[in-house]
Amino acid sequence: MNPSTPAAKPRFPLLRLPGYLQASDVQGLAQLATQATLGVAGLAENVHGNVYKAVASLFGPPGASFIDKAPSRSGVKPLGITGLVYGGIKGVTRLAGGTVNAVLSGVVPLLGKKASSRQREAMLAALNGVLGDHLLETANPLAISMRLRHEGQPLVLEKSVLAERLPGASVKVLVLVHGLCMNDLQWHGQGAAAQDHGQRLARELGYTPVYLHYNSGLHISDNGRQLAGLLEQLLKAWPQPVEELALLTHSMGGLLARSAFHQATQANHAWPVQLKKLVFLGTPHHGAPLERVGHWVDAQLGRRVVTRPFAKIGQIRSAGITDLRHGNVLQADWQSVGRFDSAADARQALPLPAGVACYAVAATTVSHGAVPLRSVRHTLSHQFVGDGLVPLRSALGRHEDPSRCLAFAPQNQWIAQGMNHLELLSRPEVTRQLVEWLGTAASP
Repeated sequence: MNPSTPAAKPRFPLLRLPGYLQASDVQGLAQLATQATLGVAGLAENVHGNVYKAVASLFGPPGASFIDKAPSRSGVKPLGITGLVYGGIKGVTRLAGGTVNAVLSGVVPLLGKKASSRQREAMLAALNGVLGDHLLETANPLAISMRLRHEGQPLVLEKSVLAERLPGASVKVLVLVHGLCMNDLQWHGQGAAAQDHGQRLARELGYTPVYLHYNSGLHISDNGRQLAGLLEQLLKAWPQPVEELALLTHSMGGLLARSAFHQATQANHAWPVQLKKLVFLGTPHHGAPLERVGHWVDAQLGRRVVTRPFAKIGQIRSAGITDLRHGNVLQADWQSVGRFDSAADARQALPLPAGVACYAVAATTVSHGAVPLRSVRHTLSHQFVGDGLVPLRSALGRHEDPSRCLAFAPQNQWIAQGMNHLELLSRPEVTRQLVEWLGTAASP
């Protein structure tokens, strides 16, 4: 071969994984790939079985003899040719997945950990938002554990350690709680005009901000219970005597805060007494339309035998997402009804925390003057558009049932015009409103 001749490109190039992934991430993704392959094989088998059932029903009892009628089975007989094919695929997949997992389990400790990145944190947060409950149940290393963090690093909740990590810790503590599929680093905006609400409130009002990082795919009530305990630990370990605790929450984070306050009160924790101010940014207090649409699609697919297996695809979404159908914050709101069952809103009416100054920011993507007719603009922004994910009525706690309405004082409500859901995290207009509210004396 002539040395000057360029080497031919391999016909089957190796899969190149993103450089920001850690070895444990690859192990977790390999586990998910195995489970996904088994899921696809199971879906194909169920569709195949349902077709068998539909055809067999045309031939009465003789046709039924070709169907596996055992409860919870697909309809494909396991000892038939079709059943053996599906069984073979599943067996090989489990064997390959187990082998890869065993190899990676031995490699991960040897490689150690490298510094994380914004890309990796965003990937993990999104994955946990969609599949977080499944990741936890299967002990997948991709599952996020709830932590309080500062500058992206976990805080050890011991007085001496906190004093060293936060040498300027003040008597005013601000905890920022992110929303679904998000992480604590996303409070730090990246655009030229972006604001970090926590840092601005620290500079102007003397708060010391810490940031919650959690698996947003778990039930909100489960995360609320964990948050309640974590805040109790935080205030006990704080280097200064705490005079004021404030919570700044975005989206699902607001539901988490309400759940945590209720559960902490039930458990006689001390921190609810120190909570003076609670801010909700785009929180779906009464649910989000996108999850209700997803539930409707599931129901339609489930109505027909042939399409019923496809409903399982939509049902991989996490418990955290399905809690957003109505805005569940307590275990009692969901424990008696299946997550994917069609049921009316059965939530317990839970008012805003007593004795706490509560503030609500809602946003609408519809700007003043964007729609010629005022009545049309009002209907669009309040009932349908909102910030693109959460309608204004839900973000402001308004409900047709008076017992479910959240009593935000008029001066404690603000509607951001021409702003979407994610922009609430870093727009300077929001920061200015926060400084104005949190800079005044608390008045529940």
